[in-house]
Amino acid sequence: KMEAINHATSVYIDSWMGPRDPRVRGWFLLDNYPPTFLLTLMYLVIVWIGPKYMNNRQPFSCRGILVIYNLGLTLLSFYMFYELVMGVWQGGYNFFCQDTHSAGEADSKIVHVLWWYYFSKLIEFMDTFFFILRKNNHQITVLHVYHHASMLNIWWFVMNWVPCGHSYFGATLNSFIHVLMYSYYGLSAIPAMRPYLWWKKYITQGQLIQFVLTMFQTVCAVIWPCGFPMGWLYFQICYMITLIVLFSNFYIQTYNKKGASRRKEHQNGSAVSMNGHSNGVSGVSSETVKHRKHRGD
Repeated sequence: KMEAINHATSVYIDSWMGPRDPRVRGWFLLDNYPPTFLLTLMYLVIVWIGPKYMNNRQPFSCRGILVIYNLGLTLLSFYMFYELVMGVWQGGYNFFCQDTHSAGEADSKIVHVLWWYYFSKLIEFMDTFFFILRKNNHQITVLHVYHHASMLNIWWFVMNWVPCGHSYFGATLNSFIHVLMYSYYGLSAIPAMRPYLWWKKYITQGQLIQFVLTMFQTVCAVIWPCGFPMGWLYFQICYMITLIVLFSNFYIQTYNKKGASRRKEHQNGSAVSMNGHSNGVSGVSSETVKHRKHRGD
């Protein structure tokens, strides 16, 4: 039955993406689509059931394992970023369009690194599971779940049809952003390090820049084609638009509105002080109220 599903999937995708790439045949999780789909389904079930299970239970700290997990993903992301940059340099990849069978050994290097990129999307399901265990349910947003669930599935198809060539760009940028993001969250799990961490806001800005640049580079391949499947290019443009919309909304909700709210609180506090009233609270600054921020990944 799995073979029948996989054959039907391959035939359908072949019709608009070209033939399946034989270079990844036999690689872990890549031969058949159902395992990737079932892992995603299990992830969504845990996202739904997990908070209900933890509802009447004490949250887990997970501090030690969070440091190891986040710093481990930082190292993996740095490895992927470095190897992708070296592979692109070695193969003389063209920014505007790069086919999947045009750079010899460099293509093979890119394929191997992008398998790790695909597999890292499975590892990153743990982001959500840690939220559940720590009862940080406010961070399990539609954006968070959509991004995590979709990326693993999209990259299964990328690895089977376009595992190198023009596919390198978004993965390279994303790996760099993840170096910044997972290093931040790994270090923030250490209380003594928190006062020195200043780059959280810029992570979301970097993600938005990443999506815009990826969409621009994809459009270039549509305008100046080189044999890279058009079906994938059109799909990637649409997917980037969804991420730009969702991440922009997240950024506005998290930073712009909170900034406006804090300015308003400060102005109200100054007016109250001038009128000689404190509402029963003395010596309390609005800065002492710490807002819990959502993750944008």
